[in-house]
Amino acid sequence: MAGIELHTRPVHPALRPYVGDVTGYAYDADPPPLHRGLPSRFLTLVVTLDDPLGIAWPGGPVEKYDAGVGGLHSTAVHIGQTPSRAGVQLALTPAAARVLLGLPPAELASTVVGLDEVLGQPAHELTEQLREAPTWERRFDLLEELLLRRWSAASASEIRPELGWAWQRLRDSGGAIAVQTLADEVGWSRRHLTDRFTAEFGLPPKVAGRVLRFERALTRLRQQPALRLADLAALFGYADQAHLTREWRAIAGCTPREWLAEELPNVQDFVPAWARDSEA
Repeated sequence: MAGIELHTRPVHPALRPYVGDVTGYAYDADPPPLHRGLPSRFLTLVVTLDDPLGIAWPGGPVEKYDAGVGGLHSTAVHIGQTPSRAGVQLALTPAAARVLLGLPPAELASTVVGLDEVLGQPAHELTEQLREAPTWERRFDLLEELLLRRWSAASASEIRPELGWAWQRLRDSGGAIAVQTLADEVGWSRRHLTDRFTAEFGLPPKVAGRVLRFERALTRLRQQPALRLADLAALFGYADQAHLTREWRAIAGCTPREWLAEELPNVQDFVPAWARDSEA
């Protein structure tokens, strides 16, 4: 398996509500033929530095992108089947969809589109500039400059405060809070919360909760790959190891141990800043 070189730097303070991490990556040989893009709390933006990147939903055709952005999703996408070895990946919060991309996160949910479909000509210019930049620091500068321009020009977010609160509570609890409890806290019926939440984020709150719990379990497994799966299940509220494994198959398309054996090392194989600063 090819080795991978990773580069990161702290997110600009003005962008921290919108960007979780910025990662530059470069394989030293051909990348693995298949990498799973796993669901998480973030939207994903990738700009390649060489060839287009192949992305496919399970059972679907491979689409190729020089730069692409994908929304929240509840099943893994398949990444690979192209010679691309290097790029820059950003983890964007749902709030970034409106502020930095100019559209609600639901419009990107469970899909990947070319960045040019969202940003237009600036996406082409960014891709060219990143590929011509001589250093990782310069690439990070270029990304930061574009995002800061988008941030400074953005109008106020239109998200309802009740929905922002519901997302924050789900995120902070790692998906452990019940949907009815969320509805009670915001003063809505469960059905109304589910409808409005889904319209904003593209996933129902129950499904988003499953993704967030999976994400926390995944982060712990990255940190402690020798951890017993029964202990992992108990830590994050799964009924038992069998329940954990069923959820992984449904979300990741493989078991936890299969993921460890097949996927490491990879661009996702590092503990992101948000996880290092939490108890996830």
